[in-house]
Amino acid sequence: MDALVYTESKIMSEIQEMRAQVDVMSKKSKEKTEVDRDTDIEERGLALMGEAQEDDELFNCDIQLNASYSWAEMYKPRKPRFYNRVHTGYEWNKYNQTHYDQDNPPPKIVQGYKFNIFYQDLIDPTCTPTYKLKKCPDDKEFKILTISAGPPYEDIAFKVLNREWEYSNRYSFKSQFSQGIFQLWFQFKRYRYRR
Repeated sequence: MDALVYTESKIMSEIQEMRAQVDVMSKKSKEKTEVDRDTDIEERGLALMGEAQEDDELFNCDIQLNASYSWAEMYKPRKPRFYNRVHTGYEWNKYNQTHYDQDNPPPKIVQGYKFNIFYQDLIDPTCTPTYKLKKCPDDKEFKILTISAGPPYEDIAFKVLNREWEYSNRYSFKSQFSQGIFQLWFQFKRYRYRR
């Protein structure tokens, strides 16, 4: 009888050890799939943006917003992941053409932005993220671009130049939300000098 109890307790402890090992393995595989999913999302976002040109630079500095959300009790608010670029280049207006050349170019200026924000875990995937432009209280040269999507993501804001946008598809304006990625690409208007 004692031998039977000993073997049952031994079997039960072995079963508990096996369950613990399975739990550890499932947690590791879950973490691995989340990391794989995140890298897959970034690769998809990079593929959508295309190859970086020599005048493109990374633009990954966001502004801290002090906001409270009505849904914060149900869902933990978190920042969305993003991958952005700023497009810079030379403006060859009449002044720059007379004072600069290819060997001594004028200073680079910002010509546009490409924002890619990843919203993979939206509670309501039919709800499209929206953007708003507000005046920057500190500096009149900049505006604050705020993008909001809904739970469980916080609003995210970026400081962009205060210039008029080119809304034509010809100048690569894009505002779309597909496959969990919100894309906002725009160029600034170029004004031609005429007498």
